Amino acid sequence: MISRFGDTTFALAVSKQGIVSLAQLGRTLRAALVGGAAVVLAPAGWAGASVYNPETFTLDNGMQVIVVTNRSAPVVSHMVWYRVGAADEPPGKSGIAHFLEHLMYMGTEAVPDGEFSRLVARNGGQENAFTSWDYTGYFQNVAVDRLALVMELEADRMVNLTLTDDKVLTERDVIMEERRQRIDDNPSARLNEQIAAALYQNHPYGTPIIGWPQEMAALTRDDAIDFYRTWYAPNNAALVVSGDIDAAELRPLAERFYGVIPARPVPERVRPQEPEFATERRVILRDPEVQQTSWRRFYRAPSYASADGDQAYALQVLSEILGGGSTGRLYRALVVDQQLAVGAGTGYSANDLDQTSFAAFIAPVPDADMAAVEAAYEAEITRLLRDGATDDEVRDAKRSLVTQAVYARDSVTGPARSLGASTATGRTVDEVESWPDRIAAVTADDVMAAARAVLDRNQSVTGLLLPDRPSAELNQ
Repeated sequence: MISRFGDTTFALAVSKQGIVSLAQLGRTLRAALVGGAAVVLAPAGWAGASVYNPETFTLDNGMQVIVVTNRSAPVVSHMVWYRVGAADEPPGKSGIAHFLEHLMYMGTEAVPDGEFSRLVARNGGQENAFTSWDYTGYFQNVAVDRLALVMELEADRMVNLTLTDDKVLTERDVIMEERRQRIDDNPSARLNEQIAAALYQNHPYGTPIIGWPQEMAALTRDDAIDFYRTWYAPNNAALVVSGDIDAAELRPLAERFYGVIPARPVPERVRPQEPEFATERRVILRDPEVQQTSWRRFYRAPSYASADGDQAYALQVLSEILGGGSTGRLYRALVVDQQLAVGAGTGYSANDLDQTSFAAFIAPVPDADMAAVEAAYEAEITRLLRDGATDDEVRDAKRSLVTQAVYARDSVTGPARSLGASTATGRTVDEVESWPDRIAAVTADDVMAAARAVLDRNQSVTGLLLPDRPSAELNQ
């Protein structure tokens, strides 16, 4: 599975692979605005609030352990996060991180091929895995009395994976078919792949997580084993367990199954960085299969890890002001007032290890004048930069962010996903826990400073998805 938030494959601001629908993109991006944080907090009571109240400890071999206790049901979500993803791949080996995710199910001497999933299913559990640019994760949701079983299974394949050429080649055909279905046969996904390549010309975020076809076709067993032995080590991983358990109960199990695995040297994550944009960029894809035209613009933006100060929190508030559903400025202007579009919104993914993206998207009405759609967007951005965001807008946006997340603490999987993704991309547990206070501290001046730093047309890539007919041309 290729994913940044949840189990859906998206482009740039999510998994940068492809957008299933603009409406779905909007829902997913808005859910991600809090950086994966589910806030246990009433909107009126921000000061000193926390998020998950986790317990943490570190095993002797360096493996980080995070526990979120939720006694609402006798179940747990068990997740192992490796601090390696597609952006850490060797040159010419794009897709190897995702390929290895698949191959991790090929078995060990103790648990033969396919038996891992069968054991989890026979014990009433659910399991899956996912790859992003910055991390790879494996999870099982099981009854708490089956936790030891899945910990034993996961620890076993951390060090004992066995691969044969025939299994590797068969699974390579699987990921090639996955690419054809997810990307090659999906015009929207192909557009987003090209937007990513234009947005990141030097950084590996411009390379698709699933890989470029010609490089995927050349991946071998040796490539997979080399990547596995380089990065899959307990000192390069975090164990996150959420549910009907606390740290005192989990520690003996963690030490029994993971603590006995020796630490190994792991290389630093050295990544090339992007030069400054020299000009705005435009990517246009025309395809006879396109039924719904779309317009989207991506700006490079700082993440939690790469921002100066608290700029990332201001960008979260800005995204809510511009694209927060039917109350956002873009929706009101383009959908309600001017009736140029059927949907409009924004998205900002703060949980990247390096520079991320701030995205705006518009789904025009049928046969819309695309030049008029783009002009209407530009007018709203100009108005924001000229007149500023009001104190009331900032207050309402912060309240909306908190309200969207207030119930997520009741989820078993949500906290594990949030804390795993955050710690895999350089944030500390304390930083996650302080999210409500940092959002509360954002001012209108902070929002405008972030807007002026990011919403620069000359620092953007604009993408157009058009049917392959003359009437769909963008008037220049």
